[in-house]
This record gives sequence, C-alpha cells and structure tokens, in this order.
Amino acid sequence: MREVLRFQPLYKERVWGGRLFETSLGRTLPKADAIGESWEIVDRPEAQSVVRGGVYAGLTLRAVLGAHAGVVMGPHWPAEKRFPLLVKWLDCRERLSLQVHPPVAVAGELQGEPKTENWFLAETAPGAHLIAGLRRGVSREQFEQALASHSAEACVHRFPVATGDSLLVPSGRLHAIDAGCLILEIQQNSDTTYRVYDWGRAGLDGKPRELHVAESLRSIVWDDFEPAVVRAAPTSGVIAECPEFSIRRVVLGKGERLDIAAGQQPRLLSVVTGRIQLGAESIVRGDNVLLPYAGGFSFHAPDTAMVLVTEDFAG
Repeated sequence: MREVLRFQPLYKERVWGGRLFETSLGRTLPKADAIGESWEIVDRPEAQSVVRGGVYAGLTLRAVLGAHAGVVMGPHWPAEKRFPLLVKWLDCRERLSLQVHPPVAVAGELQGEPKTENWFLAETAPGAHLIAGLRRGVSREQFEQALASHSAEACVHRFPVATGDSLLVPSGRLHAIDAGCLILEIQQNSDTTYRVYDWGRAGLDGKPRELHVAESLRSIVWDDFEPAVVRAAPTSGVIAECPEFSIRRVVLGKGERLDIAAGQQPRLLSVVTGRIQLGAESIVRGDNVLLPYAGGFSFHAPDTAMVLVTEDFAG
C-alpha cells in the first residue's frame, strides 16, 4: 500500500477556543466563534474519523480497521481493537481549566480511561505559559485548602514556553494550558478529563462548568513537582517517550528526504512547519496522516520543514 491515510477533521466548540485553525493553518471553519479543538484522527464510539481521498475514501477509521487491520496496523492487530491514539489540534485563545486524567491504577474504579498525552507548541503568543505539576513541596492538604479559598494557582507549576517546545503529560499530572497556544496534542485514545478548578469562569451557556473535585483528588500524583519541558531545537531527536507511544522531531533541509520502510510498524506523520511531498501529493503544515504498516514511503522536502513522527503505539 503506497497511500497515506488522510482524514476529515472534526471541529469542537470550546469556551476557550478561537479561530487559529483558520488564520494559522488555513482551514475553513464552522461559523462558531470559539473552535477550540480539531480531532484529526479518532476511533471512538462517539466520534469517528472519515478517510478523505484514496482507496478508502468515505470509510470511517473503524471500518477500515475492521476490514484491513493487517494492512494498516500489522498482522497481529485484532480487527475489533480500536486505534490506540487520538490526535488533536488545540487552539487555546484563553486559559483551559486546571484538570487531570486518571492513572491506570484508579481509572477503572472511577469508571474512566487513563490518558497520557504530549503537547507540541506549534505557535505561541508573547508571554505564553503552560501549567504542569505542583510547585515543589506543595502537599495534598495545602492544595485542598487552596481550592477552598479559590487560590489554587499558587500551588501549581506555571512556566513560560515558546514555539517548538514540547511537554509530556502522563496520566495523573495536574495541568492546564494558558492563553495564546496552538498545540498539537497526541494522546492515548481516551476522553476522560477531571476538571478540578476553572478560575471562576462560565461555560458557553453562561453557567459555571461542572467540576470533578473528588475524582481529581483521587487521580493527582501528589509528588509530581515542576516537570521539565523539552525545549525547541533545530535538530532531529526524540521529544517524547512513554509506554504508550514515542515521538521523534525530524528536521528536513531543502531537498532532504524522509524514508519509511514497509512492514515495520504503523506511524503517524504530523507536519508542524513547512511542507513535504509524497510524489505529487503535498502534505502541509497542520496535516496529520497515518502511514500504514504495509506501506513504504519516501517524503521529499521542497524547502525546510519539520515533522513529528509518532511510533511505538501498536504494541
């Protein structure tokens, strides 16, 4: 198979969203003002990616895997097993809630799903920050007291970020994204988020959004202090590594190639700067494509480009 799989994006309205997918990625968006998420690749009961173009055009990802699991995922992948990752773009015009995803040890008890995710900052406004982990030495008791007094911000680790930085957010890590970030999020296939604090904000309906304080307190890893970000660099290298996936940053100079051999593993390819070519087909900034197990590919960079290659997710 010599085709990459492209999918139609699923746009989600969020109270903190904006229009950056339109202005920065050149997308045509729905009319709603606050488009916060674009689900690029998803295989869930409530949301399905649909293939755009090629031999599988019009089929859902679930239908493709159900009929062609060996071609896409490899010979040992069960046809009924869901695609293990969910890929999103996030337009964070405003700060997101302070939240956490449940670790494996408590997810079942809470009737949720664990979610480890990685954030790649494709674009940042001046003064952009992330929030991840606790300030060193903060205890659960201190954090609970801060929630009660509406001063939770004093307990969390907030730090500046720039375009090209990357942060791994394992399940159990308290986190939020500050305003002014365009982020590519690559995560486990999960949609469980516990919102512990929302900065006193109202939702799209004008009412305070639901909080999940008890679930959050059960999920937070309490000795997770001040995690480090992977800073931007003009060189290739691994930017994320965890049991669920790994991500390589690949920097291509003008005229350079990226070759992917057939029969190794499926991979995701995400273009974060510039564009690359697969024959006459252009894959441009913002595109996320699935490279099937059975396919061999040779990509060419007409000019400088940076791509993220996600792998090691198929077991």
